[in-house]
Amino acid sequence: MNRKSFLSTLLPAGISLPFFANAFPYQSLAPRIPPSLKSGDAIGITAPAGHITAEELKPAIQQMESWGLRIKLGNTIGKRDFGFGGTDAERAADFQQMLDDPSIKAIMCARGGYGSIRIVDQLNFSKFLNKPKWIIGFSDITVLHCHIASNFQIATIHSKMCNSFPTDWNAAEPGQRETILSIRDALTGIIMKYKTPPHEKNRTGIAEGQLTGGNLKTIETIAGSKSEIKTAGKILFVEDTGEYLYSIDRMFWNLQRSGKLSQLKGLVIGGFRIKPDDPGEEFGRTLYDIVWEKVKRYNYPVCFEFPVGHQMNNYALKCGVLHRMSVTSSGVELQEIR
Repeated sequence: MNRKSFLSTLLPAGISLPFFANAFPYQSLAPRIPPSLKSGDAIGITAPAGHITAEELKPAIQQMESWGLRIKLGNTIGKRDFGFGGTDAERAADFQQMLDDPSIKAIMCARGGYGSIRIVDQLNFSKFLNKPKWIIGFSDITVLHCHIASNFQIATIHSKMCNSFPTDWNAAEPGQRETILSIRDALTGIIMKYKTPPHEKNRTGIAEGQLTGGNLKTIETIAGSKSEIKTAGKILFVEDTGEYLYSIDRMFWNLQRSGKLSQLKGLVIGGFRIKPDDPGEEFGRTLYDIVWEKVKRYNYPVCFEFPVGHQMNNYALKCGVLHRMSVTSSGVELQEIR
């Protein structure tokens, strides 16, 4: 008997599985992985955070159509409320429509910026729970990755968004094309596997666990809320951009003091574009110093400079999916486990 059928036998008449799922901790259940996309499937594009125009989306649309996908543009595309892609109500309604539309098999967030936290509590995930679909994006979209993982245990894709597709595919650098194609691979069910060179600051070891993480500042922002990231027994990856070293140190202290680092299976440090210290206000510690100060008491593997973050080599990662992390003297391998 499958899990859904078994749970259904426990329910009083008239109570749905989504109700039951919200009544008990989802962390005790295996993650649910949305169906892979096939040729002819529709992918919706919406702007839950920053604004973007239809013209700016053309390179992404052309590329995804070349994968055999149909594109459905949300009502927020082309809308603007100062820095946002429309008002909070407009962005929430657009995302809700894409969650509820059964013809849309995945939702690509057009860009990041800021705004997802302003609408996440307005969203109703009941139809999404019945028929999960891939949610795609990074940076500010970390709010959605963490919220969905912590509350519903449904996998999502952390990757580049529409504003990162090259305007000229043939002229793009190989690394940029590879990262875009990793989105296609993740959506179509290919087992994701990445290898990176060794790093002198890595800590060797092997770990298995669900992958979770995203933008470090956003993870700090949602701490203590219903969207708070849950890390126990998982492989955590983090990245950030435009932050001072002292601010990054504060974020890692938040992870440490809240117990987010103590029960990890592994830690992946992605790209960090660090803001230079102000003259006379030097912090005096490197990123490596900051991380090692917090994790030296533990024994799980740690790797640095993994290709994820606000940079060209930002590869697609499946949040909520079981991965195997191997850190050795010859390099790092992170692979999805089926």
